[in-house]
Amino acid sequence: MPSSLELSPRRFRDVLGHFATGVVVITACTPSGAPVGFACQSFTALSLTPPLVLFCPVKGSRSWAAIEASSAFCVNVLAAAQQSVCARFGNRDVADKFAGTPWHRSAGGLPVLDGALATIECSVRSVADGGDHWIVVGRVAALSARPGSEQPLLFYRGDYAAIDQSVPPSAPWRADLEHFLTTSDSWL
Repeated sequence: MPSSLELSPRRFRDVLGHFATGVVVITACTPSGAPVGFACQSFTALSLTPPLVLFCPVKGSRSWAAIEASSAFCVNVLAAAQQSVCARFGNRDVADKFAGTPWHRSAGGLPVLDGALATIECSVRSVADGGDHWIVVGRVAALSARPGSEQPLLFYRGDYAAIDQSVPPSAPWRADLEHFLTTSDSWL
């Protein structure tokens, strides 16, 4: 087996790109109240009890520095139609990522992007070193999801992807999946 020193970042990214991910925008407010945010693929649920999530911002992120200082953030789960929002929040060179992006403040005062499929408001619980990224664990304080059947924005092999609607849902295994999700030691 090759050592990790032989793996180029490009090769690492190309191979791990075969794992499809959803896309979120992490938002917060600076101490002066200005909204900040960045697009993020490295987001996941971590724990049911207590309710925890995690995401991994790159260490040089100016947006993360502002979010960390605020100690609270909102995860905005993007819809398939929000590719332009993803592109805007994923671009370090855009000075005001919220300009031209419809948004509002949640009851907790955090920036919520209009059109997001779901929002998860959190407080920062811990931050750990993760190589060239930080591993941020957040304690969920509030969450909501939009009703409807709109599809999520997905990222796969370096590009946006969609769920193939021509594939029928596989309902026969739904009961088994529900049982697995609620009883397994290795699944959230």
